[in-house]
Amino acid sequence: MKIILNMLKFWLPLAAAITLFCGLLYTVAQQSYRMDANDPQIQMAEDTARALQSGGTAGLLIPSEKIDIAQSLAPYLIIYDSNGQPVVSNALLHGQIPAIPAGIFDYTRKNGEDRVSWQPEPGVRSAAVIVPVSGGKGGFVLAGRSLREVEIRESNLTYMVEIGWLVTILASLVVVGLFEILPFTRSQK
Repeated sequence: MKIILNMLKFWLPLAAAITLFCGLLYTVAQQSYRMDANDPQIQMAEDTARALQSGGTAGLLIPSEKIDIAQSLAPYLIIYDSNGQPVVSNALLHGQIPAIPAGIFDYTRKNGEDRVSWQPEPGVRSAAVIVPVSGGKGGFVLAGRSLREVEIRESNLTYMVEIGWLVTILASLVVVGLFEILPFTRSQK
């Protein structure tokens, strides 16, 4: 019993440190995956808003190819008027332009941009960037794309970190146990 208590005395703090490290590792990698998912949309939204501010025509700035956001990984654009009503879009969900929560426009007006994980229905998630159009008729530009591949990477990351955590926890328990039970590792009294 004394051997087990001595093992736990040394192993529990080590196990806690391993767990915290694995959690930190997962969080940093997951957040990197998610933030990187916004990169093309930032450029698309800002460039489209700038073109509208310079007098560009909404219908000419949106690609003509329609994107089914429930199926495609392709990036898409939606232009909204200053009241948050869609003007033109190449994004469709069930044949309609998907609606975003009205609060997003209020936040974007105040902060100049919003980056969200948008889920218009279960199983359909997008990384979306919304920017206001200053000047001209005003309005907003939303650029988005599916998070499907990012979520697959996050799932794989979860699996890898869990396996790494389990192997490290077990290996640390074995090492601490060996140091406790092997005679050459104990001090002679």
